[in-house]
Amino acid sequence: MNYSPQINIRSATLADIPSITAVYQPAVLNGTASFELEPPDEHEMRRRMASILDGGYTYLVAEAESVVQGYAYFGPYRPRPAYRWTVENAIYIAPDMQRQGVGRLLLTELVRRAEEAGFRQMVAVIGDSAQHASIALHRSMGFCQCGIVLSVGFKHGRWLDQVIMQRALGPGDEMAPSVSAKGYPR
Repeated sequence: MNYSPQINIRSATLADIPSITAVYQPAVLNGTASFELEPPDEHEMRRRMASILDGGYTYLVAEAESVVQGYAYFGPYRPRPAYRWTVENAIYIAPDMQRQGVGRLLLTELVRRAEEAGFRQMVAVIGDSAQHASIALHRSMGFCQCGIVLSVGFKHGRWLDQVIMQRALGPGDEMAPSVSAKGYPR
């Protein structure tokens, strides 16, 4: 019998940065989910997390037995104001925990929090059309494929595509969004 530890999804903190950096490093060095060529250091990962959190977005970790096994966040899709109702997600899982449901738990919580915050669309920009597991996960969570940007990146000696997927949140585009005093989703 395989032992499957209990996975806890929680808000990430700056104390998680060393673990998050360790999860991201193999994705950069060995994979095609990220188009970065060199893994960022902890200082840069801290800066990136602070930017997401300071913007009022969500950043999560998945823990098993107090060890971070993956992380996910959503942030702005694009910087111009008309895009403020749309967020883009990112999910990274430790290599030994992939295909064990961790990504589904993280994405489920991202969607829940984005809907709760009043966002209307979530976009996934998936690095490499060969990321079959990520594409299948997003499809199973209600995302539809909007398109493929062909040969937009070059990594590991080959051209890589980007797959664009999208999911409506809450009422999606069926009605105009509510606007708070600051003009952000609520």
